[in-house]
Amino acid sequence: MLYYALLFLVVALVAGVLGFGGIAGASAGIAKILFFVFIVLFLISLVSRFFRSV
Repeated sequence: MLYYALLFLVVALVAGVLGFGGIAGASAGIAKILFFVFIVLFLISLVSRFFRSV
């Protein structure tokens, strides 16, 4: 999932450089959402692993 967040970030950067403001904004928003979803899932995974080992 982090791969897709980085992919949308790159798309947003390229679109921003080329002047496509709407596409750049949408891609940056998607990248931000995917990044936060990745962080939440990662933290849940760490917590569950901690409780499983105890």
